[in-house]
Amino acid sequence: METILRFNTQIAQLMRRNHWIATYGVRLWQMKQAHFTAGVVAVIINEKAQVLLVEHVFHPKYPWGLPGGWVDRNESPERALIREMQEELSVHVRVERVVLVELSNLLRNHLDIAMLCHTNQPIGNLSAELLGYGWYNTDNLPPLSSFHTRAIQKLFE
Repeated sequence: METILRFNTQIAQLMRRNHWIATYGVRLWQMKQAHFTAGVVAVIINEKAQVLLVEHVFHPKYPWGLPGGWVDRNESPERALIREMQEELSVHVRVERVVLVELSNLLRNHLDIAMLCHTNQPIGNLSAELLGYGWYNTDNLPPLSSFHTRAIQKLFE
């Protein structure tokens, strides 16, 4: 134990004299780490317990789904979701909590994150990525991707 402590003390002294060692050490370590992308979707429920779904232009297999998008570099998932809702639906949302997080079955090294959100605004202008929107009862949903289905089910458990 004393040998490890002495060695660690020497390493600490070396790094304090040469700050660049830590900087490059972290960069080398980061090169070995997995790189992930992340997507966020909003589960927005109205006063009738209906869920908001949007019709996506670029989703050919399951055009209807939860609204959302990609998390940008150096952006938190919550901030990304707030930004995406403003861009896609012209509404401000308040994120309440995470509903579901899963490693994607479709994309390599991709996390899907669903969050419960609230808004007191009507849906505004839709972005060019969307064809339409609707409020759906959970017992009458159109075909959805498996992640969107699980997120809705999890919320209503």
